[in-house]
Amino acid sequence: MRRRTTSLLALLVMLAAMTLLGASPAGAQHGPDDGHIYADPALDTDGDGDWGKIEFVSQVTVHDAEPELNADVTAFGNYAYLARWGGEDCAGPEGGGPDGGVYVIDISDPANPREVGFIPTHQDTLVGEGMQVVHVTTPEFTGDVLVLNHEGCGKNYKAGVSLWDVTDPLHPKKLSEHFGDFTVDDQPNRPHDANQTHSAFLWDAGDQAYLVATDDEEVTDVDIFDVTDPKKPVLIGEFNLNEFDISQPELGLVDSFLHDMVVKQIGARFIMLLSYWDGGYVLLDVTDPANPVFLGDSEFTNPDPELLEQTGVSLTPEGNAHQAEFTADNRFVIGTDEDFAPYRLAVSTDDGGEFRASIGSNTTVEQATQISGTTVFVGRACPGDPAVPPAPDLPGDEIAVVERGVCLFTEKVAAVLAAGGYEAVVIMNREGPDACTGVFTPDVAGDIPTILVGRDAGFALFDQPFDLAACLDDTPEQSTIPIGTVGDQITGVEAVFDGWGYVHLFGVSIGASSATLTELDTFAIPEAMDPDFAEGFGDLSVHEVATDPTDPDLAYLSYYAGGLRAIRIVDGELVEVGGYIDPVGGVTEAGGNNFWGVEVWTHPETGEEYILASDRDSGLWIFQDP
Repeated sequence: MRRRTTSLLALLVMLAAMTLLGASPAGAQHGPDDGHIYADPALDTDGDGDWGKIEFVSQVTVHDAEPELNADVTAFGNYAYLARWGGEDCAGPEGGGPDGGVYVIDISDPANPREVGFIPTHQDTLVGEGMQVVHVTTPEFTGDVLVLNHEGCGKNYKAGVSLWDVTDPLHPKKLSEHFGDFTVDDQPNRPHDANQTHSAFLWDAGDQAYLVATDDEEVTDVDIFDVTDPKKPVLIGEFNLNEFDISQPELGLVDSFLHDMVVKQIGARFIMLLSYWDGGYVLLDVTDPANPVFLGDSEFTNPDPELLEQTGVSLTPEGNAHQAEFTADNRFVIGTDEDFAPYRLAVSTDDGGEFRASIGSNTTVEQATQISGTTVFVGRACPGDPAVPPAPDLPGDEIAVVERGVCLFTEKVAAVLAAGGYEAVVIMNREGPDACTGVFTPDVAGDIPTILVGRDAGFALFDQPFDLAACLDDTPEQSTIPIGTVGDQITGVEAVFDGWGYVHLFGVSIGASSATLTELDTFAIPEAMDPDFAEGFGDLSVHEVATDPTDPDLAYLSYYAGGLRAIRIVDGELVEVGGYIDPVGGVTEAGGNNFWGVEVWTHPETGEEYILASDRDSGLWIFQDP
């Protein structure tokens, strides 16, 4: 088993003392019983939720709003497009619940936005990250193209990427649907469906147009397509950036995979900026998209700089490079690290092993730290798989270990609960570049404590050999551990607060054949580094950044329950200069926000600039710099 090299006890004592002595954060205040944070009255002087360089203009709640329904937002012309990620019924084992799609919203009058249409997707098919509209002018097509990524929400989903002609937003026309990479490790998929795609980005290069998409299913996860004729996309290249040794395994950062990307013309070249999770932020020259040139990548600072600055605690960084943009003058890159797990768990076993874990969304830290008992491997626990066996009659409690893959975490937990007798669930991660040793917060429902461990730890629980190199390179497959195998006893679980995800500022230098990304500063809202806000106040991780197209020093952040934030680059540092959090008694019933996406939009008639943000629970929110 992997062994922990530093003791957590001293850190726990230190954090407990800091919690007792610490003052309230400067940026917001407690919402005592309602699970939200609110603007500090000293900043929000008129009590309307906004302060500084953010002024609330209006919002529109989509017609079928429910918690965690909405995803990204983009805008073009007089219309905004809001992604429908899927609602509560998405967890149904047979699918067929609310499907994904795109809400079309008329924002020609920003003070009075109106939902005017909806573009549906295939059954059980979602739209999430990286949605955009691009005006394309090629010999084969001229018009406005809406880009949609696709991931699954049930057994009937269709993945890949779809393109829609939204030149007339009220009458969108399908150009191509569910195209992508139809192979995994050069073997054709069965059935013949495109791989799931977490994000996509299209750029017009003159007489040609190209699109880059993440490939969720294999290590060659940078897929580039020629979409000069958007009705006939052609795959022209697949790439694995781990070939350039971009990760930092000495820090435990080995889960290196593509999450998001943008392409920007800088001079006569097209430069792709990729967010590669534990691999950091990467620059490619894609002037010739079929033959991209690696220029350079960022490194994560050790110890974690934001945690050290705000709490005095020294821990290794967590990676999680999620999304990034160039500033308007291309002198800087602002990147956002997404992290839903403000605690890192250390799990101990009876054979002396210790390893990391993360907490399921249905589990409190207190519940997680009380997990103990004998592990039992129960398989993948998906519909159609062998049934989960009831817990065996062993001394003490039994803990079900399930393997990630195929079905939703909630379905796996439901199968364990139906079998009966288990006191907790451990989810073992799967093979692939995003899973072998990595941990994340699984989104799961079910009345049983749940934690997630890396695949290496899952194998170690049952004394099985584990080959990291093979795991990183292989197609995800089920383990060969027999169902019902009894493994090690979990003897203890410790928790250490390590904060939520935060923001990086990099200085950029791009040469003819190489480039550098030099970290200059980091930023986090105070609540994100305060253990008092680790539970009960929503997700306090940053999600996305939108840099201002006219002011090279200004950017906006969607910060989930932390609201919308404006930051400015001042002497190489990130300084908060404004924000918005829906006030108590505001337009939503409970107050607070849950912002996924952020976009800067210029009104085509007036030339005025607005900030658009997508609230997962309600819809589109519109702001302006006062």
